[in-house]
Amino acid sequence: MERDKELETLKKITNMQKDLLGSLYGDFFSAAGTGSKPETPSFEPKSEGPKNGSVYIPPEDKKRADEAKAQGQDAITNANDALEEAKALFAKDNNVKPAEPEEPKEPEEDPMETLDKLIGLTTIKDDVKELTAFVKVQKARQEQGLKSVPVSLHLVFTGNPGTGKTTVARIIAQIYKQIGVLSKGQLVEVDRSGLVAGYVGQTAIKTQEQIAKAKGGVLFIDEAYALAQKDDAFGQEAIDTILKAMEDNRDDFVVIVAGYTEPMKKFIDSNPGLKSRFNKYIEFPDYNIDELEEIFNMNCKKYDYIVPEDVKHQIRALITARKIENIDNFANAREVRNLFEEIITNQARRIAAMAEPSEEDMMTILLEDLTDTVKKPEEEKKEEETSTEHAAEETPVEEDVPAEEAEPSVEATEE
Repeated sequence: MERDKELETLKKITNMQKDLLGSLYGDFFSAAGTGSKPETPSFEPKSEGPKNGSVYIPPEDKKRADEAKAQGQDAITNANDALEEAKALFAKDNNVKPAEPEEPKEPEEDPMETLDKLIGLTTIKDDVKELTAFVKVQKARQEQGLKSVPVSLHLVFTGNPGTGKTTVARIIAQIYKQIGVLSKGQLVEVDRSGLVAGYVGQTAIKTQEQIAKAKGGVLFIDEAYALAQKDDAFGQEAIDTILKAMEDNRDDFVVIVAGYTEPMKKFIDSNPGLKSRFNKYIEFPDYNIDELEEIFNMNCKKYDYIVPEDVKHQIRALITARKIENIDNFANAREVRNLFEEIITNQARRIAAMAEPSEEDMMTILLEDLTDTVKKPEEEKKEEETSTEHAAEETPVEEDVPAEEAEPSVEATEE
């Protein structure tokens, strides 16, 4: 940015120099000092002029010409000096640096390769590749002037939370862009709250705003069945707006709806418009224990954490226990992510209590980090207060004893 400003300044100085020269040459042939039009000089020889046939120039015209010439030479000299001085100043300025070439951006990974790297999801990968191949061939046939089979690009993703639905939706958006069925390939993720407003008529406007963001890409609606509640005029308004957009922008707009399996089937069956546009379902199964453990290890590798073998066995046991405890509502990869964050939080609290932790200390997860054994300062304070209260309750209180029942003092005994 600074370099551009400097080049612009030099350009202005050069242009000024040219304009000044043009002005001076114009003044040379015009009437000097008068705002009148240039007079046509008379070159007729006069009797008092030279007799050798040369052109006679009146003394006053010659004087004006000499003055204009001298002024022109001085102005040119001053302009050149100013230009050289500006160049020297720019050269000496330490802040002026040549424009650095932009670093080449890393090539974007092929979306199919990204899909293959996902843990598990074998059937999902096959479904996506099969769908992509079909869409690609149909588009190629259309470009060759052949008849193509109409295919709906809109999809229904079903399955429990944390099974990779959003991730796969983002990859599909990129694949659709790669094969030319979408112009941008972005993913816009919304749920009911992002589509439905609190007043009649505003829901359509709010929904249209999200549709506008998603044009050229994919609108991903999570828990879409929440739009089809009983006697829900607002949700129905959002659905109608989306269906119209799917019809009006069929060549450059894709909608993917997602949610639990059974509620999603009821949602699609509840509206003829939805059923006619969504005819491709992809079921996302739960991850098994091996895949969940692999997801945990992947997070550790991504964020530079080391997990010894004995700790890995305990982490696997924790994952198994959590899945059994929440068998009907297990969040799969999301649950593993939460477990990972809990463990590294415990580890961070333990490391913070060390005087000079090494790099290995900060990277290694120990068995004690798997449970919340290192208490927070506020928890320790609370425990201290609780123990003090208990101690106060257990301290015996001396009762008042009547004087006649009191034991005699030492002095009284001596007497």
